[in-house]
Amino acid sequence: MLRLFPAFALLLISFSLSCAVQAQSQSQLRVLTSIKPLQLIAAAVQDGIGQPDVLLPPGASPHHYALRPSDVRRVRDADLLYWIGADLESFLPRVLAGRDKPSVAVQDVPGMSLRHFGDSAEHQDDHADHADHADHAHAADQHDHAHRPGSLDAHLWLLPANARVIAGKIAADLAQADPANATRYQANAKAFGERLDALDQRLKSRLNGLAGKPYFVFHEAYDYFEAAYGLKHAGVFSVLGEVQPGAQHVAAMRERLQQAGPTCVFSEPPFRPRLAQTLTAGLPVTLAELDALGGALPVDANGYEALLENMAGELAGCLEAL
Repeated sequence: MLRLFPAFALLLISFSLSCAVQAQSQSQLRVLTSIKPLQLIAAAVQDGIGQPDVLLPPGASPHHYALRPSDVRRVRDADLLYWIGADLESFLPRVLAGRDKPSVAVQDVPGMSLRHFGDSAEHQDDHADHADHADHAHAADQHDHAHRPGSLDAHLWLLPANARVIAGKIAADLAQADPANATRYQANAKAFGERLDALDQRLKSRLNGLAGKPYFVFHEAYDYFEAAYGLKHAGVFSVLGEVQPGAQHVAAMRERLQQAGPTCVFSEPPFRPRLAQTLTAGLPVTLAELDALGGALPVDANGYEALLENMAGELAGCLEAL
């Protein structure tokens, strides 16, 4: 027995070192995404192996975020970084220029299905067609210029087919960076794709029959989701922050709501524009929320599916009651 003990001890030490090296490799692989939806997709791919981090805090707008020094350090130190692209996170290109590690703008990944604002003939801009030139100019100043006609609609994560492509890219990158877990990453991406197929069928079943029901939004962020499930908003009340548009503009928007009859108006959490109450007072309008970023969702393998399920539930819950 005394002669066997050293051999057993060496085997145990070797096994412990192997586990420690693997755990160290996993813990050192730092995956950072710009926004929560990309983090949720990455979490599905890394399930059981690691946890991706996210750059923007809850409630922050990717259109207007200002990087802090700590954010710049996180961008610099991440082993793999995923963002939508300059059409959404315009604050990132200058910082990414100093990175010496992989950064992936997912809008450029082959296989992505991309839309541009104004692609649909039904595209509407409630800043247009106002008689008063001064008020029209004021309204135009409130328009989010990232959404100008012809520009890329960067809210591409709201199409399940795009989420599948993004997951495939992340899995390939992780497999290359962490070969010991390559099989697991690929299996996770495959399982994610299968769950997306089931999700797509559930959403089609839930949203079937809601086409043509009128609703309005405060942010033109949902075209990918709407196109996938046969929906279309009737108008966009696009304002920046708490800036109140002119009286004629408000009157024109209220007229749109009056013509629509019973309808829903969706804002984005965590803040509802003050304008919402002004527009809807005394009208048969239900105020509700659509969370395209999934700010309150836990970061786990099923988080992305929950994001789309919640959006479908929010839409259906309001429109079915009309």
